[in-house]
Amino acid sequence: MTPVPLEDVFLAAAGLFVVLAIAMFYRAVVGPTTQDRLLAVNVLGTNTVVILALLAAGLDQRWFLDVALIYALLNFLMSVAISKFTVERGGVL
Repeated sequence: MTPVPLEDVFLAAAGLFVVLAIAMFYRAVVGPTTQDRLLAVNVLGTNTVVILALLAAGLDQRWFLDVALIYALLNFLMSVAISKFTVERGGVL
């Protein structure tokens, strides 16, 4: 039995995370409450960072890691901004 190349494992894991991201996108659109939608969007951002990191390892493209880091910072800032907006609007998430 021949071993599976590690790059293929990374790419398969990235594909699995894409499928999970599609499920989270459904929750972000349909979510019954604002909290569900906010959490789903945050998980989508985190999934995107993980997918980019796995693609960087699987395709041997280091610049994907730079994009993943920037996206992670933007995801964090987006979460803080939405939380602040929601609290100032009158509700606590």
